[in-house]
Amino acid sequence: MMLTEDTTLPASVLPLTAFKAHLHLGTGFTEANLQDELLESFLRAALAAIESRTGKILLERGFALELAQWSDPRCQPLPLGPVRQVTEMVLRDAQGIDAPVSPAFWRLDKDLQQPCLRAPGGVLPTVPHGGRVILRLQAGMAATWGELPADLAQAVLMLAAHFYEYRQDTGLGTGCMPFGVSSLIERYRNIRLSLGAASPRGAL
Repeated sequence: MMLTEDTTLPASVLPLTAFKAHLHLGTGFTEANLQDELLESFLRAALAAIESRTGKILLERGFALELAQWSDPRCQPLPLGPVRQVTEMVLRDAQGIDAPVSPAFWRLDKDLQQPCLRAPGGVLPTVPHGGRVILRLQAGMAATWGELPADLAQAVLMLAAHFYEYRQDTGLGTGCMPFGVSSLIERYRNIRLSLGAASPRGAL
């Protein structure tokens, strides 16, 4: 399985003004924008870290998922959520020739925790021997920063501020996540019950 990001979030979508206010940075000065590129990098890093920890895409964008075979031809779990739309399915044979599949041959089961691609006819199209299936997805909890749940938005600002404040500290451990951030994102994380199955935190 290979998951890649098809589209990059434009800088205009990032909450740069809110982040500056969170850091109590001054405004109205000629040098006020000198750190914008640095601040944007910390916002992107915080978004990526929280998306990785929760398995949820926060701001909507496109992804491409390549599979050598279906894990279950009746229902293929998708490794990120929430998936808003599967825009394309392509079967690529061993010679690299692509064959688009009609949307009539799949159906998206939308779910915050475990979205799944199903086949209305019972099984998904057969993946060519030695080939791959490529899915193009639109995923994200919100199209704009203002539409994000308040706790997730706060977690991003807090983690970005943590990265900013400790930007010179090379001793931070890999995967360091401040307790306040962990608390805010805890309810969005999945817990694995068995191989190939996941459930929201706190579920029985």
